[in-house]
Amino acid sequence: MADDGWVNRIPEWSRPSHWGLRVRSAIASALVVGAVLLVAAMAMLWLLHRSLLRELDTTAGTRMDALASELARISADDPPENAMTELPGPLFATGSPIETVQVVDPDGRVVRSSDSNSAAPLLDPAAVGDRVIGLRPHSDDDPDLRISARTVATPLGKYTVLVSVSTESAEHAVTRVAALVAVGGPVVVAAAAAATYLLVGRSLRSVEEIRRRVTGIGATDLSERVPVPAARDEIARLAETMNGMLARIEAGHLAQRRFVGDASHELRSPLAAVTAALELARDRPEVLDRDLISDTLLPETERMRHLIEDLLTLAAADEHGLELRTGDVDLDYLGDAQAAALKARGTVTVRTDIRPARVIGDPARLARVLRNIADNAAAHADSQVAIIITQEGERARMVVDDDGPGVPVADRERIFGRFVRLEADRARASGGSGLGLAIVAELVAAHAGTVTVGESPWGGARFVIDLPVGGPGVDQPVADAP
Repeated sequence: MADDGWVNRIPEWSRPSHWGLRVRSAIASALVVGAVLLVAAMAMLWLLHRSLLRELDTTAGTRMDALASELARISADDPPENAMTELPGPLFATGSPIETVQVVDPDGRVVRSSDSNSAAPLLDPAAVGDRVIGLRPHSDDDPDLRISARTVATPLGKYTVLVSVSTESAEHAVTRVAALVAVGGPVVVAAAAAATYLLVGRSLRSVEEIRRRVTGIGATDLSERVPVPAARDEIARLAETMNGMLARIEAGHLAQRRFVGDASHELRSPLAAVTAALELARDRPEVLDRDLISDTLLPETERMRHLIEDLLTLAAADEHGLELRTGDVDLDYLGDAQAAALKARGTVTVRTDIRPARVIGDPARLARVLRNIADNAAAHADSQVAIIITQEGERARMVVDDDGPGVPVADRERIFGRFVRLEADRARASGGSGLGLAIVAELVAAHAGTVTVGESPWGGARFVIDLPVGGPGVDQPVADAP
């Protein structure tokens, strides 16, 4: 509880969750660059220090090897004192970085040194092997020294050569570089944070412009689009996706308005006819007879019922999808029944080529598909209609031909839209409601099939419904309109 109270006392503005994207990005960039610089600086300083020490050891080793070569030339006849005196003086010269040069005899005494005041060996000769580089002195008098030692076998015995160098120059160089890094590092971090802040801000300007434009788009005017940046980056793809979404919303909005307008228009005529008949019966009760009911009221009421059922079916398809009560469906049986229904009307000659075909689907839905297509063909045919049912492998096909005027190529996709008529007028006798083929498209799609329109052998329209024998697959039933 105490911890929660402490958290609650933190000002809102100081919490990272309340910072803007630009600030968070700048801070993240600064932390990442700072961490990388710190690691890189530590590695660089370590490598620099090791490199400078290696260079000092090389200098000491070179002097030590040169002096060892001179000691190896000592003759057994030369007294030790003379032999040490004859060693070249430059080999004992000191100066940065060499501090001290010593030659120690087999008894451990310094027999010659660059420093006349240095009587003690820099290292214990007994602890020196054949050759060692970069040792610390045995005393802490001068911790900045590094000593290189080598044992040389001479006719007079084993002598030890000691050369010390000062590491102060290396330490000073590393210190200066560290100081430069300490000064330049924060500058680099600040520059990276500032650059990130500016770049993110520049990128977000496009997002802000998109946001402002979307805010200004109202439901009454969906034709506006957001600006697409010239750069082909993620922001441009976001803008293109947003424009695509707006286009889909606009298309859906326009389709909804057309749907409402067309539905209102279709319902107005039968409703007006029924209203007029009822008003006539109210004012003149004697005219309300069987003929008025049979010829006017019932047909118009039935037309409204069919139209409302079609509208509810399409609404269910739009909202959730159509419920399919699947089972085995004999398409040849449906074809025979529909052909018999058309023959009973006597308006067209019906030709059939119906072969056994069975699919998994909704019998009532597939019967309605064939009925809508056949009725459409009969309405537009001059004299004859053909119904063909076949099955090949895993696909079944229902084909309906007519010898009417056919469907222009430009309209063969459009006729499956809602309230679409190719006739110039909207007469009930010729145009229908314009929903039959739209319902066919929805029902066939629900069965995972396809419906296309082409040209029949007689020059009219040919509707081809292709269905998978195995059915629509995984069903997702949703309550349909009653």
